[in-house]
Amino acid sequence: MHLGPLDYLGRLEFTQDNFPDIWLPITVAAVAFFIGTIVLYNVRVRQLHRHEVLRSMQEWLLWTGMITFGLVLVGIVFNWYFLFILIFLIAGIGTLIWVRFNRFPPYIQAYNEQLRRARSFSQTRYKAAEATVRTKRTRGGQRRRRA
Repeated sequence: MHLGPLDYLGRLEFTQDNFPDIWLPITVAAVAFFIGTIVLYNVRVRQLHRHEVLRSMQEWLLWTGMITFGLVLVGIVFNWYFLFILIFLIAGIGTLIWVRFNRFPPYIQAYNEQLRRARSFSQTRYKAAEATVRTKRTRGGQRRRRA
């Protein structure tokens, strides 16, 4: 039986026998990216614990990567049609790119501006050396003793 290119997409299960050239690379890549997404999230969240915007982006990337590569692995284990595997990969990787390059850059830019303003305010506040020296208070508040 001769199959055309479109017949491979919708009628054949994604198994090693039906797709000998790409089954192993896709399987290994899905496992590696699934584990890599989790490890990267844990490392980056520890580094960025004070920066809420960057932590939020890492969380979006974590869940998108886990869903994408998890669905690919489920499709491989249960021999789903190749069309589903292809849809999972295209939609998931497209979402990862959208999150990283479209959704979060405006938030990151606003956060960097906020940090810059706070740093500038702090530098101007303590620019003079006298601003860091505390004045000595007298006992009893504002009253002074007469001599």
